[in-house]
Amino acid sequence: MKKVVHTRLAKQIALCALAAATSFAAKPAIADEGGVSFWVPGFFGSLAATPQVPGFSLANVFYYNQVSAGGNVAFAKQVPVGNINVNFNGNLSANVHGSAEPLYLAIPGYTFATPVLGGQANISFAVPYGRIESSVDATIAGNLGLGGPGFTVGRSLTQTATGFGDLLPMASLRWNFGVNNFMTYLTGNLTTGVYHSSSIANLGIGHNAIDAGGAYTYFDQKTGREFSATLGFTYNFENEHTNYQNGVDMHLDWGASQFLTKQWQVGVVGYWYNQLSCDSGSGDRVGCFESRVVGIGPQIGYVFPISKEWQGYLNLKGYGEFAAQNRPDGWNAWLTFAITPAAPGEAPPSATRRMVAK
Repeated sequence: MKKVVHTRLAKQIALCALAAATSFAAKPAIADEGGVSFWVPGFFGSLAATPQVPGFSLANVFYYNQVSAGGNVAFAKQVPVGNINVNFNGNLSANVHGSAEPLYLAIPGYTFATPVLGGQANISFAVPYGRIESSVDATIAGNLGLGGPGFTVGRSLTQTATGFGDLLPMASLRWNFGVNNFMTYLTGNLTTGVYHSSSIANLGIGHNAIDAGGAYTYFDQKTGREFSATLGFTYNFENEHTNYQNGVDMHLDWGASQFLTKQWQVGVVGYWYNQLSCDSGSGDRVGCFESRVVGIGPQIGYVFPISKEWQGYLNLKGYGEFAAQNRPDGWNAWLTFAITPAAPGEAPPSATRRMVAK
């Protein structure tokens, strides 16, 4: 039964991680253009590399966050909105705040029974929908360009966006060797969501992106202990609307958990996000603007039978952020309800209890 449990959880958390990427646009500034980049820290978590049960699945993810930041991030939000088209040199007294209220993501997926390159193949597709709010309150004093005229600008702005976000396809391969599990994945961003280059609140990010990486999971079914780590890199294409190109991002997501019973899982999750190269392009008015952030928090999961053919999974996890640079920090929470096939030949827990009672 433990094998059934950990394969169930592995699939749900992997799908939840994919879903989270779409909620990235809900954050008001995370370095990169206007403070928005493709990757959401916490994209992967516990059991990221463990095997999955072949067949169709559906994950439903609700994502909520509250973040804020100071002057440098606020100015990055003002550039496209205020049509500032020269470099800035001066002082800024400002704050920026954003929230997802919440975002919903439907993630259908399919795991193939036939091995591919000796591993297990999975494809999935995230479809986001929701509402976000972003606000900037700023007073800017300085010079425009080198030796340019002085200026003072005061601006308060709050905007919201409701609708569909960018679509996110993903493909992965997994290999299992006893307690050791390995995974590689490829995902990206398709610019189909609500996006306006002059708005500070968008559900899309305005440019395409490719993200690839790999994961390792140690899972001992006898003790119920596991640890997972996923390392990946994002390459961002230039936004043709604004002539701005985000730098290359590195992200390390991790999770550790303990199964208290065959159905209950508790643990911790965390991430380290770090931008490796500078933003660029003729539309870049904020310079290099590399960012980083660290997050950590608790998680709890519950596996339950739906029928002989289907199994459900609920997971709640949250992160508190710190050590932020050139991006806002705060907290975020994810609630996931996923439905996947039950492993063949295994009775659900409720049926097992009935047979034992007899």
